[in-house]
Amino acid sequence: MNVESERKDEQEVKGWRKALKSVGNWLAHKDKDEWLKDMRGMLSLVSTVIATMTFQSALNPPGGVRPGNESGVVQCPVNKADNNPCPGESILAVVYPDEYEKFLIWNTTCFISSLAVCVLLVGGFPLKHRFFTWLLSIGMCITISSLTLTYMYGAGMVTPDTLWKSTASSLFEKVIYIWISLLGLVAFVLCLRLIVWIVFACM
Repeated sequence: MNVESERKDEQEVKGWRKALKSVGNWLAHKDKDEWLKDMRGMLSLVSTVIATMTFQSALNPPGGVRPGNESGVVQCPVNKADNNPCPGESILAVVYPDEYEKFLIWNTTCFISSLAVCVLLVGGFPLKHRFFTWLLSIGMCITISSLTLTYMYGAGMVTPDTLWKSTASSLFEKVIYIWISLLGLVAFVLCLRLIVWIVFACM
C-alpha cells in the first residue's frame, strides 16, 4: 500500500509539473532577448511621455490659472473672503476643490510611477530577471491606471454639468468597468507568470 501511494504521489507531482511547465511555456516569449530589447525601448518612451504630460498638467492645470491684474500686480489680495484664487493659482481648485484634489492625487501618482519606471530602466537592473520584468509591468499598470483616472477627473471639471450628468458620466462608468476588467486580466497574467517562475525556481 505504501509503495502504491508513493507512486500515486509521484504521478500527481509529475502531473502538476507538466501542467506548470505547459503554462510557463504558454506565457513565455519565443524570442526573449528581442522582446526585452523592444520592451525596454517602448517602456522608456512611454514613461517619458507620460511623465512630461503629468508634469505639464500640474503646472498648467485644466481650466487654467488666474492671470495677474492689468496693472501688473500679481500679489494675493489681503482680504480673501470672496475665495478667489491668487494670480497664478488654479481656478478649478477653488470652483471644484474636492474634484481638483482627486485630480492632483492621481496626477501625482502617475508622475511618480512613471519616473519610477524610468529609474528602473536606467538603473542597470537586469531585465532578464523575471522579478524586475514583473516589477516594470506592474509599475506601468499603475501609471496607466492613474493616468486614466487623471483624465476622468480633469474632463469632469471642464465639462458642463448638464452634459456631464446626462451622457459623459454614464459613459465614463462603462469605460471604467471595461478598464478594470482589462487591468484585472493583465494583472492575473503577470501574477501567474511570477508564480510559475517562483515555483520552478524553488523546485
